[in-house]
Amino acid sequence: MIASAPSKTTAGNTIFRVLLAISFCHLLNDLVQSLIPAIYPILKQSFHLDFGQIGLITLTYQLTASLFQPVVGLYTDHHPKPYSLVAGMGLTLAGLVFFAMAPTYIMLLAASALVGLGSAVFHPEASRVARMASGGQHGLAQSVFQVGGNAGSSMGPLLAAFIVLPHGQSSIAWFSVVALLGMLVLARVGSWYKQHRLATAASRASKPEQRPALSSRKIATALAVLIALIFSKYIYMASLVAYYTFYLIEKFHLPVQSAQLYLFLFLAAVAAGTIIGGPIGDRIGRKYVIWASILGVLPFTLLLPYVNLFWTAVLTVIIGLILASAFSAILVYAQELIPGKVGMISGLFFGFAFGIAGVGAAILGRLADATSITFVYQVCSYLPAIGLLTAFLPHLESHRAARTSS
Repeated sequence: MIASAPSKTTAGNTIFRVLLAISFCHLLNDLVQSLIPAIYPILKQSFHLDFGQIGLITLTYQLTASLFQPVVGLYTDHHPKPYSLVAGMGLTLAGLVFFAMAPTYIMLLAASALVGLGSAVFHPEASRVARMASGGQHGLAQSVFQVGGNAGSSMGPLLAAFIVLPHGQSSIAWFSVVALLGMLVLARVGSWYKQHRLATAASRASKPEQRPALSSRKIATALAVLIALIFSKYIYMASLVAYYTFYLIEKFHLPVQSAQLYLFLFLAAVAAGTIIGGPIGDRIGRKYVIWASILGVLPFTLLLPYVNLFWTAVLTVIIGLILASAFSAILVYAQELIPGKVGMISGLFFGFAFGIAGVGAAILGRLADATSITFVYQVCSYLPAIGLLTAFLPHLESHRAARTSS
């Protein structure tokens, strides 16, 4: 449990109990949300959906989260709302119940929108809490926060395979207990946030974050490059999260339950890889992590569409491990590029990641209907080449040092 009394280590040291609590809630939040793509085969059969309609469910969820996250982040930069985390989890809970009860496709879309709105409220403020508790180890804090979400996402297909698939769509309602647990823990996190916000503000006032010695044009260019890298990462991730099970079923004739287990392996690798990027970025610089994560995965994505089942599993695990290390490094890099706007930057990048993944899932679904799932993976295999744009990112550490010395 999180102590409600103020801690003397708030401003100076990493507060791991808070990081672990917010990471655990991220696990619960994303576990619930990951049930949506995990049950696509059930929904496809029950509602007689095509791949385009499956993609539209993802688009609705991702686009709702995408549009609202920067707005929520910008608002809470100026008007912090410690208990908004509880409200976000409550919206996710409502969407979950709607999914369990939905009698029509339109109701599925409405449920998806509610879950997306829950994400829009949860992620910017949760990212802010992680940074507040970081004690200056911002990459580590974001990795701990992110690994909770990725671990939850990896558990979704496993739970869907052994609970939802055998018992049907209505069994999704059983997971409302998970959301309720998250709301209870987040209420305690909100109390800590409220009590420690003033101490954090006082610390920043005495020692403000240094803005890198960069022109507005260079900052805008760097943000554009980061957005392009997020585009590359999350379009490719969408191809695996939304359609990997269908790819395995179509190409290797696996049963649905076995395909879900392969998806779990990929998502578990993503969870494991997430914890790597942040701490390494704290030590050697975030640009190097971004280079290795985005561009480094290219040889493996190019091979994936042409190998057998065994090597498909091996390559997707490697891809998940490498590619997952990018987001924490990208997010902290952007926060350091524009200090003092943690909520807005977190909302913008989380929101764009959600939105582009949703758009990508919808487009890739249509492409799969028109061609084949295999062709989709052949096209997507070139996306990590966008990582070459990392060359245009400045080394923030050297620019910050230049400003400090001046």
